[in-house]
Amino acid sequence: MQRVSVSKISDYTDQEVTINGWLYNIRSSGKLMFPEIRDGSGIIQGVVVKSAVSERVWEDFSKLTQESSIKVKGTVSKHPKKEGVFELQINDVEIIQIAEPYPITPKEHGVEFLMDRRHLWLRSPRQVSILRVRNEIIQTIRDYMYDNGFILFDTPIFTPNACEGTSTLFSTEYFDMGKAYLSQSGQLYAEAGAMALGKVYTLGPTFRAENSMTRRHLTEFWMMEPEMAFYDIDDDMDLIEDFLENVVQRVLKNCRKELELLGRNVSKLENVKKPFPRITYDEAIEILIKKDIPLIRKTSNGEEQIRPFPWGEDFGAPHEEAIVEDFDKPVMVHRWPAEAKSFYMKRDPSNPKIALGVDVLAPEGFGEIIGGSQREDNFAELEKRIIEHQLPLEEFQWFLDLRRYGSVPHSGFGLGIERMVNWICNLENIREAIPFARRPNRITP
Repeated sequence: MQRVSVSKISDYTDQEVTINGWLYNIRSSGKLMFPEIRDGSGIIQGVVVKSAVSERVWEDFSKLTQESSIKVKGTVSKHPKKEGVFELQINDVEIIQIAEPYPITPKEHGVEFLMDRRHLWLRSPRQVSILRVRNEIIQTIRDYMYDNGFILFDTPIFTPNACEGTSTLFSTEYFDMGKAYLSQSGQLYAEAGAMALGKVYTLGPTFRAENSMTRRHLTEFWMMEPEMAFYDIDDDMDLIEDFLENVVQRVLKNCRKELELLGRNVSKLENVKKPFPRITYDEAIEILIKKDIPLIRKTSNGEEQIRPFPWGEDFGAPHEEAIVEDFDKPVMVHRWPAEAKSFYMKRDPSNPKIALGVDVLAPEGFGEIIGGSQREDNFAELEKRIIEHQLPLEEFQWFLDLRRYGSVPHSGFGLGIERMVNWICNLENIREAIPFARRPNRITP
């Protein structure tokens, strides 16, 4: 008898099959039992008729608990009332293990209770749907990059230097060589890859020792970072636009069922098609001033509100939300004050106070999902920036070599996978966007 997955059950109508899985729920109605069985690919309702099965099978189902592991055999049939839904007319069951009383039952629990039991919470339909969307996003990224001539370029997690300063880096002793840091970005190494291969991308975990407990921050998260030789900032934005449309529309196509289970308004995602609004930092400031959104600074006496929003400051969550609220697509904010951006960003040749950077802000208040820029390709300028940022010049000699030997204009960007999942799934908190969240107050389970 063929073993099949629930997701493929429609291919086996009127055939006898075996399904291996776990008991999700069970209802009884006199001489009928309706076990719901999940196998990781989906959930199917079984029908057990007392008069049609052996006494052993009936008794075995009677003693099953939630999440007990079982093998069931039966005939696939169409649901009598629901179009496109299938059932399993069960004739036999093999118990693998009867589970202990399940601590996460179908009732409301607090988030911390669930996070403490994240290893079990992952089995719920909501969490399964989120992880399926995450998988589709990552697979789409890989396919898009491969189809567009990018080479996967794996970069180190242990690094001797920082990409954006050492204040938010986790450090560790590295044998007798002093301190090493957990990578906060693969970008610098990816630039070396672009000089060798033309177009590359990295995809892997990154780490930020930022003591932030907002709904948008994790200390361990995944980044996708492409780097492209001979790309300027406008080429960079064109790629971002095409890439984002491709990812969102494919997730809509392949994960609509999961998005609907999550209660996602998919019509909002259907709007994510190029072209996207492109506004300069100066134009974004004008929006904040028009809407009277202040900069809030923490002081020893509490909070200080500064109006109008001062030029040169980075945006926080309230500012990003105000900028995008009149748009139904991601908004690309480009050409930033150099003082607000990283040392490796190229300055605008017409105005050295401006960095050729771009932040992509998701609609619906989900904030920045992509940060990118044209990189500084001039040796003297980059060396000057490294010194100004008080970074160890000797540790960046290899990075400067990329400007010594065949420097070209080049650009790239970084996409936070969890922020993308957060937006597409319309989650309240980013901690659900990754299987096991790491935050300043959590390193378990």
